[in-house]
Amino acid sequence: MKIITNKKKLINLINGKKNIGFVPTMGGIHAGHISLIKKSISQSKKTVVTIFINRPQFDKEKDFYSYPRILKKDISILRKLKIDYLYVPLSKDIYPTGINHNIKIDSFGSKLCGNNRPNHFEAVADVIERFINIIKPSRIYLGEKDMQQLKIIQHFVSKNYKNIKVIGCKTVREKNGITFSSRNFLLTQKEKEIASKVYHLIFFIKKRLIQNKISKNSIKNIIYSLGIEKIDYIKIINLNKTIKPFKKNPIYKIFISYYIRSVRLIDNI
Repeated sequence: MKIITNKKKLINLINGKKNIGFVPTMGGIHAGHISLIKKSISQSKKTVVTIFINRPQFDKEKDFYSYPRILKKDISILRKLKIDYLYVPLSKDIYPTGINHNIKIDSFGSKLCGNNRPNHFEAVADVIERFINIIKPSRIYLGEKDMQQLKIIQHFVSKNYKNIKVIGCKTVREKNGITFSSRNFLLTQKEKEIASKVYHLIFFIKKRLIQNKISKNSIKNIIYSLGIEKIDYIKIINLNKTIKPFKKNPIYKIFISYYIRSVRLIDNI
């Protein structure tokens, strides 16, 4: 595994190489990331993993500064996976002239997480595009845990880069049901148990919620009683009606976002 911090050096190393798989991360490597990386390794001649905590996509400064930074541990994990390149850029390499205010994404980006975090998904699309221009991958691997992000980036890339495919990979969960997430490093064991209860509650009432046999307000009340301080949203979404062209057969998911202390967790079940 080669570790690169300089953009020009990376470009020189991968120049002319075909069939590159790209796994973008913000570090805090966990089993979810590992599943993406393994899929890339199995489908690509070369795999590039990036670790870059993208400041513009954070709506609060304190969230950016509190985001887990465990680079030594991340490097140790990635070495064992035998990836080809780890790119850990400085912000000036990615944003030499600042952010792009002209990024256009699908209107789905203003819903769910985008409703309370304006320009969040534009910032994600912006940084992905910057990495595309550096790495020139054939495929980008993203997790279905961030389903809204996956749908938006798939649409953005397919519209602007016809030769690149965005591969969605299944959500990986801990034994207690919660999704693997870098933010889990910020939770105590007791807080993880609360998140596990939220997951199991949504999992078991999903069908009744979709059939309108139980109200969202009653579910919210139960979630608050578990020790959750704030719920951003609970929404029933038909995945085949998120971004045009729509598909006929409905695939329903319950999307939820909530806070344990100041740690924001999301899931789709």
